[in-house]
Amino acid sequence: MKIKIAIIGADGQLGSDLVKSLQEHKIFPLYYPNFDITKPDRARKALSHLKTEVVINTAAYHRVDEAEDNPQEAFRVNSIAVRDIAIICRDLNSALVHFSTDYVFDGQKKDPYTEEDLPNPLNAYAISKLAGEHFVQYILDKYFVIRTCGLYGEAGCWGKGSNFVDTLIALEKEGKPLKVVKDQRVTPTATAELAERVKELIGTNRYGLYHLTNEGECTWYEFAQAIFSIMDKKPDLIAVDSKSYGAKAKRPSYSVLDNRRAREIGLTEFSHWKDALKRYLIKKGHLEN
Repeated sequence: MKIKIAIIGADGQLGSDLVKSLQEHKIFPLYYPNFDITKPDRARKALSHLKTEVVINTAAYHRVDEAEDNPQEAFRVNSIAVRDIAIICRDLNSALVHFSTDYVFDGQKKDPYTEEDLPNPLNAYAISKLAGEHFVQYILDKYFVIRTCGLYGEAGCWGKGSNFVDTLIALEKEGKPLKVVKDQRVTPTATAELAERVKELIGTNRYGLYHLTNEGECTWYEFAQAIFSIMDKKPDLIAVDSKSYGAKAKRPSYSVLDNRRAREIGLTEFSHWKDALKRYLIKKGHLEN
């Protein structure tokens, strides 16, 4: 059965893959600035006109370091605007799919975080994302809040113009030494595969909070090593700790997520992050099939 689905941020790296994955449904791609989640009156008018059954929000302020100096903007987009979209969805009886982050955790745990683990964010961006989660959960009954990690996709990150994989490959072509953090463990996640799982999840009507990432874990430095190993290249990779790297916002040293609830409801398991990475490199033309 076809579902009417609005996709906010349909030109971002996740939004673009959601548009592809959900083609079997009646989808309405919504683009900034024509659709701006920080303009609730205009957003309400647009969504009321579309009469969708599901609204997917991929819009976010995700400049983690800049949020330390500009927390008002982070909260305006990641918290208050999310609250407004949740209220609109409640009033229109639409389910909301909203994306959050592994950064809601403090990294003190040394095994993957489940949905039951208590968040303790370390930076302004993560606090704003956690506030957005809480707004969705207290306003709506029909919601999917999805925490994910280390996203990369063909379209590149909206507002950043690229992603970790493509940025490193571009810098390697310039012959520059590449400094990469060695003390933050994550799970790089391909947006193409995440979009497929979101499509599956929407069809279940099993509402709630979910962790959805590729399987396995690595540091950002190990991720960089894997990229160039698969491509059979040997760039000047330099492992640095977070303090030496000098990022303004503190990140958790360990933010690997456990897809426990997805397994419990029988969602198709994600592939290992290395397999997803290889498929991405082939798709982007960085590697021959």
